[in-house]
Amino acid sequence: MLDLTTWNLTIPTTESATLITTQRLNKGYSSQYFRPQNDRSVRFWVPVNGSHTANSSYPRSELRETWPNGELRNWYHGDADNLLSAVLTVNQVPSKNKLVIGQIHSINRPGDVGEPLVKLQYHYRPELNSGRIEALVRKHPDDAKVQNIALVDDVTLNERFAYRLRLTASGRLGITVYSDDDNGAFYRQVASSWSRQPLYFKAGAYAQDNYGSSAEGGRATFYHLNTEHRRP
Repeated sequence: MLDLTTWNLTIPTTESATLITTQRLNKGYSSQYFRPQNDRSVRFWVPVNGSHTANSSYPRSELRETWPNGELRNWYHGDADNLLSAVLTVNQVPSKNKLVIGQIHSINRPGDVGEPLVKLQYHYRPELNSGRIEALVRKHPDDAKVQNIALVDDVTLNERFAYRLRLTASGRLGITVYSDDDNGAFYRQVASSWSRQPLYFKAGAYAQDNYGSSAEGGRATFYHLNTEHRRP
């Protein structure tokens, strides 16, 4: 089982997106959207016709970083060496073939959700019968456009791979992906404006699609998930 003591969960229930608190999550929560498996992994399911949060038009079954008491955890990158690592498989994608599996997100103002610094995305390509792991990186917090960086090709559905998102206290962003056939990495010094943005990690299954039947959606199984904030 993943260590869920510092996460809450958003699921795309029928009428509106529902928040599962850290406390409820750690009492053994299970549903069609978030189901622990016998091998101690967790499977996320997000149908394209599921509900979505106020700040997105797409549904998600996604964890959001918290403190152990359930309070939302937001951090400035200058305070620590910040790391999110995961091992997972993508089992199903929606018809638009894209599923976000990890993020470094931001808050512009207290209580206001901003734009992500990084979205890590599995992009399935039917003509190749495999997927590409790509990072969507925003140079500045207010940028509308993102840079799409291809990290690893030829990751098939149900193939296990790993990723790591790291943002150091000095503002050095590192994104690494490890698969059976290939490894990929991207590094950048982020703009100084990101130092003023409260940030947090997210992970799970965030469909980049919102049209289709209840059987269409994204499914991912996480075998490992860990966050670290190492003080200098």
